[in-house]
Amino acid sequence: MTQMFEKILIANRGEIALRVIRACREMGIKSVAVHSTADADAMHVRMADESVCIGPAPSGQSYLNKAAIISACEITGAQAVHPGYGFLSENASFAQALEDHGLTFIGPSAEHIRVMGDKITAKDTAKALGIPVVPGSEGGVPDFETALKVAAEIEYPVIIKATAGGGGRGMKVARSPEELEVAFRTARSEAKAAFGNDEVYIEKYLQKPRHIEIQVFGDGKGKAVHLGERDCSLQRRHQKVFEEAPGPCITPAMRAEIGKICADAVAKINYIGAGTIEFLYEDGKFYFIEMNTRLQVEHPVTEGIFGVDLVREQIRVAAGLPMSFGQDDLEINGHAIEVRINAERLPNFAPCPGKVKVFHAPGGLGVRMDSALYGGYSIPPYYDSLIGKLIVHGRDRPEALARLKRALGELIVDGVETTVPLFHALLAEPDVQTGEYNIHWLEKWLEAQFGK
Repeated sequence: MTQMFEKILIANRGEIALRVIRACREMGIKSVAVHSTADADAMHVRMADESVCIGPAPSGQSYLNKAAIISACEITGAQAVHPGYGFLSENASFAQALEDHGLTFIGPSAEHIRVMGDKITAKDTAKALGIPVVPGSEGGVPDFETALKVAAEIEYPVIIKATAGGGGRGMKVARSPEELEVAFRTARSEAKAAFGNDEVYIEKYLQKPRHIEIQVFGDGKGKAVHLGERDCSLQRRHQKVFEEAPGPCITPAMRAEIGKICADAVAKINYIGAGTIEFLYEDGKFYFIEMNTRLQVEHPVTEGIFGVDLVREQIRVAAGLPMSFGQDDLEINGHAIEVRINAERLPNFAPCPGKVKVFHAPGGLGVRMDSALYGGYSIPPYYDSLIGKLIVHGRDRPEALARLKRALGELIVDGVETTVPLFHALLAEPDVQTGEYNIHWLEKWLEAQFGK
C-alpha cells in the first residue's frame, strides 16, 4: 500500500520554499527548511517545522551543496526532497544521488532531467515524440563551414545557441553569411565561458514569435494530462517578467491540438510530475524550444484558471499515488496574470538588495501574493533579485488586467527599489491591453523609453 511522506525537505529558499511549505502543511506533512547563514532570518526558515543551516552565503556552498542537503535529510529524517525551481531542480546527478540514498526526489527521473537538459538531445527526443520543432542543424555544429551550409539550407535569419545554454547566454542572431562568422565564434566563446562547453547548434530565427508554453503533468505510469498554455512573451534578455493564461492568441482548437501532442509525448516516456514544454509560436505554428523538467516560476497562473494545486499533485505522484484529476476534469475558468517583482533599480534593472522597512501585500477577490518579504527583512545580495510574484484572476482578461492594476496600487515595499513602476507603465500600453505583443516587444519598448 502506498504511504504518503511524513516529512519533506525543501531544497530552496524564498517564495518558492514558502509555497511548498504551505502545500505540505495542508497535506499534514512536516516540512524541513534548509538555509545559508545569510538566510537565518528568512521567512521560509520561520514557517517550516524544522530548519537546518547547510553552509555560508554563496549558493555554491549552501543551496547547491548536494552533500549538505542529503546530510540534512538524514539528520531530520526527511524522506523526500522538493527542489522548487532553480538551484538543483534540474540537476540529474542530484536526483540520482537522492535515489542512491533511499530518498525521493519530488520531480521527474534523473534520466528525463538529463535528456531534456541537453538542448540537442531534447530537440531530437521531442521530434521523435511527435512534437513540432524549429528547422535547424541535426545536432551540434562543429565548424564554420558546416554552419554556412546549415544556414543556407534553412535560410537566414538564423540563431546560434549553446547546447548547454540557458538565460540567453551563448545565443547570437545572424542575418547574412558575413554576420554568421562573427556570431558563430562569439556564441562558441560565450558558451565555453558560461558553461564549460563550446558546442553550439543552429536554428531558423523567427521574426516576431510569441513564447507559448504548455503545462504537462504525468503520473510516471503512462498517464499524462496538459493544463493548457501560458503566454510568457513579455521578456527582457530572455527572462520572463509578465505571464498570463490562457494565451490571448491561442484558440480552443489550437490548445486542444498542441496540448494533446504534449500530453501524449510525456505519457509515452512515463514522465512523472510537472513539466513545461516551451514553444515559439508564429503564424499559427508551434516550434519546440525546450522542456523544463520542474515546476515553473509562473505555475500560479495555471493554478488560477484550473483551480488545482500543482505542488500538492507533485507530492502525491512522487509518493506513488494517482493523479487526482484527468484531462476531462480540467476546464479553464477565467483569466490569470502574474508579474514578477524584483528588487531592482529602474531603468537599468540593477539589483537593489537592502532592508525592507514596510511590506504590505495586496488582497481582495482574485489576488494572490507569493512573497517571502516582511517588514524588517534584509534582502541579501547573494541570490536572484525576485522578491515576489503578484498573481490575479478574473472572469476574463479585461477584469484580470483591472485587478492587476488595482493590486499593484495596494502593494507597498518600502526601503528598496522594485520593478513595480514598470508594470504600472506596461498596463497603460495599448499593445499590452489588447495582448498584441511578441518576445521582442518589451526590449523595443524599454529602448524607446529609456534607451536601454
